[in-house]
Amino acid sequence: MPADSMKRIAVLSGAGISAESSISTFRDHNGLWRTHRFEDLATPEAWQRNPLLVLEFYNVRRKQLFEVEPNAAHYALKRLEQHYHVDIITQNVDDLHERAGSTSVLHLHGELKKARSTGNPDLVVELTHWELKWGDKAPDGAQLRPHIVWFGEAVPNISPAIQIVKKADILLVIGTSLQVYPAAGLLGYASQHTPIYLIDPQATGHRDMDNIHLIRKKAGEGVPEIVEQLLTISI
Repeated sequence: MPADSMKRIAVLSGAGISAESSISTFRDHNGLWRTHRFEDLATPEAWQRNPLLVLEFYNVRRKQLFEVEPNAAHYALKRLEQHYHVDIITQNVDDLHERAGSTSVLHLHGELKKARSTGNPDLVVELTHWELKWGDKAPDGAQLRPHIVWFGEAVPNISPAIQIVKKADILLVIGTSLQVYPAAGLLGYASQHTPIYLIDPQATGHRDMDNIHLIRKKAGEGVPEIVEQLLTISI
């Protein structure tokens, strides 16, 4: 099937899809943010007050990422590309979608395996090791910081994400509490005729939208199931 004639699926993924790869989430009962104040770890002010603590926090998260693998949900989304144009919008800072083979992934909140210059936010470098140290410099000579969108910072990729959702024929929302804005507001940009599938054990209806289908299962079970259905429909 020619790429330009394929139906478009937009995917919004959250922490729940990564949790099944043993990456800790921060809104569950034992999440990372239950033992740390986000004000001390994930804000521009935290970086100014104690950059060593911020670097240590993200180094621990990054080390974990180097040790885990994609799960069944990630691989299932890759299979959708056989018959659909698939764009993944993720709130996650891991690279598990890419490692599973997905070819179009937009990160709303940054990427853990990247760092950027404190002098030029557009100067981003890949990290090949889990540890980012104070004194590690960008090519422009400025200190490197985590390539993460911290609380209180703008979300540069929200505009392209909105355009992806507007064009979607189908929207999959996977493993997200829909409590973090502006990401949670993306559902409002879908056409009222676009089927929306919420895949999460705690999935609930949203804003009286009657085009939402709830799949109250974990990502590793629910995503492969809906992918099989969608692939069957496309044949």
